[in-house]
Amino acid sequence: MISAGLAIPLALAVPIIGCLLIWLADKSPNLREGVTLVTGGILLFLVITVFAAVSDGGRPEYHFIDVIDGLPIAFKAEPLGAMFALIASGLWLVNSVYSIGYMRGGNESHQTRFYMSFAVAISAAMGVAFAANLFTLFIFYEVLTLSTFPLVTHKGNADARRGGRVYLGVLMATSIGLLLPAIVWTYAITGTTEFVPGGIMSAHADAVGPLAGVLLGLYAFGVGKAALMPAHPWLPNAMVAPTPVSAFLHAVAVVKAGVFSILKIAIYVFGIDFLHETGASMPFMWIAAGSILLASAIAMNKDNLKARLAFSTVSQLSYVTLGAMLATSMGVMGGAMQIAAHALGKMTLFMCAGAVYVAHHKTLISEMRGLGRVMPFTFGAFFIGAMSIIGLPPMAGSWPKFFLMLGAADAGQLAIIAALIISSILNVIYLLSIPVQAFYMNPAEDGEKATGAKGAGIKWGALKEAPILCIAPPIATALGGFLLFFFADPLYNFLTPLIGVG
Repeated sequence: MISAGLAIPLALAVPIIGCLLIWLADKSPNLREGVTLVTGGILLFLVITVFAAVSDGGRPEYHFIDVIDGLPIAFKAEPLGAMFALIASGLWLVNSVYSIGYMRGGNESHQTRFYMSFAVAISAAMGVAFAANLFTLFIFYEVLTLSTFPLVTHKGNADARRGGRVYLGVLMATSIGLLLPAIVWTYAITGTTEFVPGGIMSAHADAVGPLAGVLLGLYAFGVGKAALMPAHPWLPNAMVAPTPVSAFLHAVAVVKAGVFSILKIAIYVFGIDFLHETGASMPFMWIAAGSILLASAIAMNKDNLKARLAFSTVSQLSYVTLGAMLATSMGVMGGAMQIAAHALGKMTLFMCAGAVYVAHHKTLISEMRGLGRVMPFTFGAFFIGAMSIIGLPPMAGSWPKFFLMLGAADAGQLAIIAALIISSILNVIYLLSIPVQAFYMNPAEDGEKATGAKGAGIKWGALKEAPILCIAPPIATALGGFLLFFFADPLYNFLTPLIGVG
């Protein structure tokens, strides 16, 4: 039986080994994709091993190497990281199944490079999840950026190259220009970059003084993957990538690595009590609330489905940042649970968008009127995923908003509660309108925007769904969002050490 301590380095190594085997299987698509699925299964087993150990109160760790004194590359599993690793590894396996259906259904080129880049990226995500200190987190954060660049530019056309430049430019500029100086400054003040329960700043409050807010700002915008406005343009520009990549970026690894890092830094570097006492997080609480509302307003005006979902992601990510910046225990809990709930909901929506493209080559919402009549499984899953993103019971997304509102009430921030309510209303408008149009409005003729004209060619019963490998995964994640609503209590109990309980 593999120990949890050994499972951590293996979780980083197995995807890299899988990457090499995928390359060797280039000429045999079935073998190549079999290697991808087996790699995903082994990785999930390893992460479950670590998750179980953390659930039992353990904190498995693995020390790799001391680069210089006080700056080791080291790994340690705690509840937040174990949850993120489980989400990333589990949904990578689901996304791999979906990718096979999408890539084959769309007859995409460069499929071997595609699967290899995915494998390296999930290894980097594991490094971020299990990082024991800021130094280790920064290394794997950068590897994650570089390994996903080929995925963003996969199509190789002008739009893909332009989107890739924005993606790489924004993420590298923020990490090198803001995040790295923040880590160096933290090391200069405290002499360490370790993640410590309660934070490392409280013992050095005099050293950081009134500049605590400046340091926190470097982290908030330096972690560009969190897409806090105005450091968000990389995310909508990355929508030029194939839909499995979009699902991976928005639900599995990249954006979740960003908000995970923000939450982990708030808890283990600054400490919630320190943020509350100094008020350093207040300006960023309002920036997060503004991002939630502004991104929702932009999403409402997007006719391209993936663009609408991209700005929805910008909004939904800011829920996690808001939870951290509220600097209350319930705010932290709401932010942590949002990572899990949003992953399931948003991955469902993106995979449904890809299924529509594979089956009917439609990307505009205005062209999808009546399409639910021939794609009931796809748009049914979309409806369930949208319910979770909105935060309507009985879907998992209702719990994060509940805890965030409790956190805002504890902080005495009634305006934040109002912002969350307004955001939910906007979510209803720009998300539920899509399945409503798909099921209940008259379709348009092919090649023109929908006008509601009668007599267009889609009829009930003439099903034209995407391949089963494009349909089963979003149904599975939609069901996962439903089940998580009823099993939220075990997740809450697992995460209670984040708020000083357990």
